Amino acid sequence: MAIIGIKSLSFKYNGSSEYALNGIDLSVGRGEFVVICGESGCGKSTLLRLIKRQLAPKGELTGGVFYDGTPLADISERAAACDIGFVMQNPENQTVTDKVWHELAFGLESLGETTSAIRRKVAEISGYFGINEWYHKRTDELSGGQKQLLNLASVMVMQPKVLLLDEPTSQLDPIAASGFIQTLKKLNNELGLTIILVEHRLEEVFPIADKVCVMNKAGVLLFDEPKKIGALLRERDPENNMLYGLPAAVRIFRELRGTGDCPLTVREGRSYLESNFTNSLREIAVPIKNNPEREKAVEIDEAFFRYERDLPDILDGLTLDIYNNEFLCILGANGAGKTTLLGVIAGTNRLYRGRLRIFGKKLKEYSGVTLYRNNIAYLPQNPQLMFVKNNLRDDLKEVTRLMRFSKEETETKINAVCGELNIAHLLERHPYDLSGGEQQKAALAKLLLLEPRVILLDEPTKGIDAYSKRILAGILANLKAHGKTVIMVTHDVEFAAEYADRCAMFFDGKIVSSEAPQIFFSENNFYTTSASRMSRGFYERAVTSAQVVQLCKLNSGADV
Repeated sequence: MAIIGIKSLSFKYNGSSEYALNGIDLSVGRGEFVVICGESGCGKSTLLRLIKRQLAPKGELTGGVFYDGTPLADISERAAACDIGFVMQNPENQTVTDKVWHELAFGLESLGETTSAIRRKVAEISGYFGINEWYHKRTDELSGGQKQLLNLASVMVMQPKVLLLDEPTSQLDPIAASGFIQTLKKLNNELGLTIILVEHRLEEVFPIADKVCVMNKAGVLLFDEPKKIGALLRERDPENNMLYGLPAAVRIFRELRGTGDCPLTVREGRSYLESNFTNSLREIAVPIKNNPEREKAVEIDEAFFRYERDLPDILDGLTLDIYNNEFLCILGANGAGKTTLLGVIAGTNRLYRGRLRIFGKKLKEYSGVTLYRNNIAYLPQNPQLMFVKNNLRDDLKEVTRLMRFSKEETETKINAVCGELNIAHLLERHPYDLSGGEQQKAALAKLLLLEPRVILLDEPTKGIDAYSKRILAGILANLKAHGKTVIMVTHDVEFAAEYADRCAMFFDGKIVSSEAPQIFFSENNFYTTSASRMSRGFYERAVTSAQVVQLCKLNSGADV
């Protein structure tokens, strides 16, 4: 019997005429690991929340969700709270107490467990997740990876039978994300835990999933084994945008029209390359975009910053030049200080020592709001911080008033930016009712209306699908073509490898390396792409799937 059954499920949010879900039928067996993927706004998060009764959104629902054969509405309060666990995308939104040990005990205390039972269960879960070393820390002192691991542990201490996760790695650096996914695999294998995971980053979750559910326009397009998804998706809908989001090994295999079992992992992809292609031509001449002597948009020299006098430095002698008309990606571990650096450039964090200039001028030389009108705009990691109105249209109009656009200009510019980002249909929605990916695009629309010369982006690809990332890349390329400078903090190594002019590694308060993507990622072992890992030693400096495919075709004499 299925532990989770979904039958003819349709759902509309209150006030909406469109279905968020339409005719969903799914069956998840006990102990299965199921990955749900699809374009932003297709209904993934809505579906997941409808399985967790306490988080179910308000609206018009038909059909049913069943837990262990019983309608979800009929199971006990304790079963609804304990048997079905939920881990959110943003770890900050799920942390409710001040200390780690408080967080672990909170759910058990709410259920009225005895003190001895709470101590035993908390001790066991702390050992299992390796939390002992930071057991007495404050939750606000933890890194992003630690916070998300704590959220998972706080759910698992309740001993759920089903674990739901809504893009839990979207805010984690590549190493922390990999560790988190491996923890999920361990829970699934060792405890027989049923896991349903909504995720855009598919590289590491495809190989460990039993089934993959591909959603499309409020419905289920495919539900099958991971190895079959690539071929089925191309056959069923050859223009489907999800083809861009499949793991690198799957995309390379399909682009080269491979036969037999589809590779899913780096190891399987490497074996496929070596078994089917030669490497007499090992490297392609892809131009590396170096910075000639040109105007500097941002100059930072020997910069020091700390949040309080008795706290350690976050920026510790950091020096960095960013050029006009450049797209720079800054990478590094969670908590390293990348967001702090953006705050310094934006003028919200003030250096206590060092020099910062924007287009040759000190920040204090910009009077009033001139720094933020046509000069610098900042998109924070949490896009909700950008919204102040009850619908998106009014939020965008707020920006046009700041820019002193005429009524005609306002309509023209709002229509243009919404058309470019494909969010015109969201204009009457409350920004908080949008999916994570839709919020990212809506916040970006507000930023673009400011028409800045320097654009600061903090994890802008978080929560958006692969096709939307391509749209974003096109927008950034257009901005660069008009002389704009883009500075982006990101954990998305695939995006940085394909589109950045330069990548920089932030570590220990400094920029420790800064290179063109082909050099940067081909010389890294962990902060690198799956395509680079797959082809390294066989081909040189191929860091994107397209570059690997091109080398394979050149070596086989096929048309490129």
